[in-house]
Amino acid sequence: MSPRIALCAGETSGDQLGAGLVAALRERFPEATFAGIGGDAMRAAGVDTWHDASELSVMGLAEVLAHLPRLLALRKAFRQRVLDWRPDVLIGIDAPDFNLGVERWLKQRGVRTVHDVSPSVWAWRESRAAKIGDSADRVLCLFPMEPPIYARHGVDAVFIGHPLADAIPLQPDRTAARIALGVATHARVLAVLPGSRLGEIQRMLPDFADAARRLAGDVPGLQVLVPAANAGCRAAIDAVLGDAPGVRVLDGQAQTAMIASDVVLLASGTAALEAMLCKRPLVVGHRISGLTYAIVKAFGLLKSAHVSLPNILAGETLVPELLQDACTPEALHAALLHWFRDADAVAALQPRFLALHESLRRDASARAAEAVAGLLATPR
Repeated sequence: MSPRIALCAGETSGDQLGAGLVAALRERFPEATFAGIGGDAMRAAGVDTWHDASELSVMGLAEVLAHLPRLLALRKAFRQRVLDWRPDVLIGIDAPDFNLGVERWLKQRGVRTVHDVSPSVWAWRESRAAKIGDSADRVLCLFPMEPPIYARHGVDAVFIGHPLADAIPLQPDRTAARIALGVATHARVLAVLPGSRLGEIQRMLPDFADAARRLAGDVPGLQVLVPAANAGCRAAIDAVLGDAPGVRVLDGQAQTAMIASDVVLLASGTAALEAMLCKRPLVVGHRISGLTYAIVKAFGLLKSAHVSLPNILAGETLVPELLQDACTPEALHAALLHWFRDADAVAALQPRFLALHESLRRDASARAAEAVAGLLATPR
């Protein structure tokens, strides 16, 4: 069998997922042909990229509106080219705002479709699961609680595990991480990750910096590492921090900084999962705009009792979540100090994090390829 497989990935994370999936699919189908939208990693894996993944990387409402005519034209051209190419399957990788519409249009025209990486239906509006089923013949899920949600809506969904759980060692090497960053082995280290979007940095970093400053008064010689996701983030971080003593801003290296740290302070998101996989105690601080929060509360849009993935996966509060009005420098400082002072609490966290890591470590790329191959083997 020599299938034609179309793919569409947006942003660097989707490009990396796509490259791993293509490599795993090629093991099953050595003669397969791959084409679509991807980045450098997917090109290196042998995908004929008709458009670059960066063309989909638009964040923020104003930016999306400014680029909307171009994005709509790209979507129209891409879906028609896929249809004309007559693939055996289209795999949309993340980028749900773009991909789900493309998948739905092609599914209606007889193309089998897969959506790789389920949106967070467990947190926001479970009813979306049925609509996602209108787009995808099969949904690939990173977390074990997701397939049962889809099953309630009659949607075929498969748990494949999380690529980060595959990539991060079960026992990360703190000494090696500190050597890589030039941090002394005996130092007390706090990693601060205020987010990768400018608005998030501007909203969260002042309070994070204040909490770190207070913590330095209780933890002598404290070193603070602040990874910046890109040059724009670095400029925003520098504007807030200035020349704060004991603080180093890093270009990238977020995972290394987390492994090197004693404790991590971060805004909610994938970084919380990453810190858990790095086996570091963490404090989650997050605040959204007052209007957005009021809408979320008024319409009951948030369905989970927790917002950070360690707590969601555990089904209980393993790490503190300080949200909205509770996210103050004083509260953040107290939560951080607890981890620095209570070695028994940190030790108790380790087996819980390890068990969660093992539950997500499933060789995600191979499982995704298996799910796609299973769909290809199913009669239309």
